[in-house]
Amino acid sequence: MYPNLIIEFMKKIVVALSVLTLLASCVSKKKYQELEARNKETQDLLNSCTVKLNSCLEEKAGLQASVNGLKEYNQNLITTSKDLTMLTSKGAENLEKSLESLKEKDLKISRLQDALTRKDSVTLALVSSLKSSVGISDPDIEINVEKGVVYISIADKLLFKSGSYDVTSQAKSVLAKVAKVVNDKPDFECMVEGHTDNVPYLGNGVLLDNWDLSVKRSTSIIRVLTGQLGVKPEQLVAAGRSSYVPLVSNDSAENRARNRRTRIIVLPKIDQFYDMIEKEMKKQKQ
Repeated sequence: MYPNLIIEFMKKIVVALSVLTLLASCVSKKKYQELEARNKETQDLLNSCTVKLNSCLEEKAGLQASVNGLKEYNQNLITTSKDLTMLTSKGAENLEKSLESLKEKDLKISRLQDALTRKDSVTLALVSSLKSSVGISDPDIEINVEKGVVYISIADKLLFKSGSYDVTSQAKSVLAKVAKVVNDKPDFECMVEGHTDNVPYLGNGVLLDNWDLSVKRSTSIIRVLTGQLGVKPEQLVAAGRSSYVPLVSNDSAENRARNRRTRIIVLPKIDQFYDMIEKEMKKQKQ
């Protein structure tokens, strides 16, 4: 708008100058000088207007560039805003899924802990029941829990003579109490596990080594339990560990005597608890 006004003004000045030139020949010298002075002022004004015009044109170009830049920036902001909206929506969706997953895992862990707690409760109740049922205070007989399993450990001196797998008459009174526990709990299974010290077995050729001796002692006890004390064979499992699971180092006669033992591992059928644990563990891996 301003440049157009200036151009129009300049046109009028040019016309006025032309008129003044024509009049110069018809006026006096004094008048001519006055007109020339006014012409100079007009020329100066024209020059000033030209400078301002150029400045205005430059300013307009700068403003137009700024406007174009602002338009581009505004468009970028709109695009970025849309992208952020999409990202925020996806982020909220992912967060919701993560929270749901955490809730599911917390529930699985809670169920697993509950199953383990119930299993531990059953195990502790079993230990108490066995101790009261067996009623043995002999230090050579222990009822304990090892790695979540209940076992009765009997020193071999109560069961066998040295290097032999024949059950002594003294052992039968001890095994009778064990048989009572097993018979009172028909849903239990028992593993009879033989252990020796690390002294090599020197027998009559029927047994080759401590492996044979540990297993033979296990089967000898099982035969007494099933043949003389009424335990159902399907409840019993024979096993031998030789000298490879010692209680203490075999560095003295006393320690070797401790390592020579028979363990009767009580395995109550609490499959529902183990099944629950197994299912939950499988779900955790999925």
